[in-house]
Amino acid sequence: MAANRCVICIFTYSSWKVGEQLENYTKYQLKEHDELTSVLADRDQLFVIACNKCFKEFETVDEPDCAAFAQIAAECGRTVTGSMKVDFLCNKTQTAKKLVDAIPDGAENVFVISCGLGIQTVAELVDKPVYTATNSLNYTGHHGMALTKKSCDACAQCYLNVTGGICPIVDCSKSLVNGQCGGAKNGKCEVDSNKDCAWEKIYQRLAKQGRLEEFLHQPVQLRDYSRTSHKFVADYVKSIRENRLDGYYGGVHPSERKEYSEHIALERFPEPETVVIPLSMHAGAPANPVIAIGDEVKVGQKIGESAGFISSPIHSSVSGTVVAIEPRLHPTRGDQMMSVVIKSDGKNTLHESVKPHGDIESLTPDEIIEIVRESGIVGMGGAGFPTSVKLKPNKPVDTILLNGCECEPLLTADHRVLLEFADDIIYGLKAILKTVGAEKGLIVIEDNKPDAIELMQSKVADIDNIDVVVAKTKYPQGAEKTLIKRVMGRQVPRGGLPADVGVVVGNISTTKAIADAIRTGMPLVERVVTVTGEHIARPGNYIVKIGTNVRELIEHCGGIVGDDVTVKMGGPMMGFVLNDLDVPILKGSNGIIAIDTDHTQTVECIKCGRCVDVCPMELSPLYFAKYADEENWQGMKDMNVMDCVECRCCEYICSSKIPLVSKIKAGKNAVRGMK
Repeated sequence: MAANRCVICIFTYSSWKVGEQLENYTKYQLKEHDELTSVLADRDQLFVIACNKCFKEFETVDEPDCAAFAQIAAECGRTVTGSMKVDFLCNKTQTAKKLVDAIPDGAENVFVISCGLGIQTVAELVDKPVYTATNSLNYTGHHGMALTKKSCDACAQCYLNVTGGICPIVDCSKSLVNGQCGGAKNGKCEVDSNKDCAWEKIYQRLAKQGRLEEFLHQPVQLRDYSRTSHKFVADYVKSIRENRLDGYYGGVHPSERKEYSEHIALERFPEPETVVIPLSMHAGAPANPVIAIGDEVKVGQKIGESAGFISSPIHSSVSGTVVAIEPRLHPTRGDQMMSVVIKSDGKNTLHESVKPHGDIESLTPDEIIEIVRESGIVGMGGAGFPTSVKLKPNKPVDTILLNGCECEPLLTADHRVLLEFADDIIYGLKAILKTVGAEKGLIVIEDNKPDAIELMQSKVADIDNIDVVVAKTKYPQGAEKTLIKRVMGRQVPRGGLPADVGVVVGNISTTKAIADAIRTGMPLVERVVTVTGEHIARPGNYIVKIGTNVRELIEHCGGIVGDDVTVKMGGPMMGFVLNDLDVPILKGSNGIIAIDTDHTQTVECIKCGRCVDVCPMELSPLYFAKYADEENWQGMKDMNVMDCVECRCCEYICSSKIPLVSKIKAGKNAVRGMK
């Protein structure tokens, strides 16, 4: 028989740090020398792909270097033509990208050295014969990428060489190792009619690879039951796996805790005696003040003019007297920002400029954009990007997505807006559709809000170009790029914007603000805020004037109960810790939460890979942490740190409780400063 021309190897080890010693924690090991020699017989021109260690002390160097396998191959007279190293080989989504065009045209065989997960992942992705040079052992339920599908039983006697990379132990209900039982019907297992017959899949793959004859002449396989075998993984991991890739890659399912406030109707917060209104509550340049100390102002009066294209005007939320224009503590930026302090007269007198602008039909797109701009409307989900800029994308847009997911735990502000201002939301969406020239509007709501879904579906039933999309609850479903991928199946390019794929994404509260601006002429001077958490005495949802003091808001809700409490503006995932409660509500303040303080101590990264598995942007956050500590900013840039949306999924799932997002933010700032 002529020698096959190329073998590809995937090489993985794993170890765990115990004290100062690295104890071998490997889930597999190389086969014995004689067995490997037999496997390598008649196969030459080897290309090696190494999977870097998982569950070990994390270093940024690639390892192992395949030297052990290369040495055995050399002893067998085989040639290693090249190599490739992969992190977390069993992560199919990312491995598929890395293997594209990686295999030389002349390759005829794939030879895998990894745990069973890595071997099977490659066998699924590569249309060539797949072999392994390892036996699995010491398996404790950790599957490298801990949340991936269970496909290895750790029997410590791998059969994947014989079966083309399909595990007969896991995939066959009867764990048959020498062929099918003969009971399959229409390709389905007789034990489980919903399960494909593993052996029919094995035969089909071997036949496609020209290896079926080779299999039929294999010696009988005997399973050694004396070796360690762990049949089941933790129930928690299993429950997560079931919907692992539903809608988009990554994401987590944190405890929602929305029951504190989701049922509580909106209530208007009492008139504040004094408001502190920062001149920067938006992305871009702070507004310039257009009033002076001692001036009398009215509700809706402009007190700050936008200072550039990416900027936004600011309006008074009360009528009264300007008592100060000075730096005040900004709740989300953590430093002093120029603010306008207004003492309310309690009269809520409207400014003369606050008057209806007509209806959508009578307004041109440019007129609507100008209304939105002059009304100071910005993204109210937290980002604060000027909405008028978003409504003029300069690219063809066919779909508007309204984000009604409110995927952050605890927060229910947008949920209540959906329930209590449904008509306003639809009106605002129609205005956006006309302005952008889009054909379709989709209101996306997570399935944990059935009342809002039912209401909105009834409201749009007779509107041809507006529909409601129900999304499975998953964090961060509402992030722009994940929402677009989930609903539209479109991938926003790296460094790109939603408009690059024909989409504009809007927030529910922002859309309601657009309706207010057109119908009544009222600029953005108030918003809905959820006050909640296990340490808030009386949670609720309030219509709050911009500039209202957070401490007053909490005290109105009965104050904070209990000790050792952390207060955040926003949700528990992406919210900002408030060390000082004497700060104002902003245009993007959707919630104030009081939750238990997390005292979990940070330990060294063990390279478990969970952060990679849950990152919706398909990044490798563990490298960001390591590179930030090394101040290797170029390394962070090369690993695409700027694509991070700071959703905190990585930090939430991190086994070592590393403050990943703060390290990512430091890296982003450094990258922005690079020449």
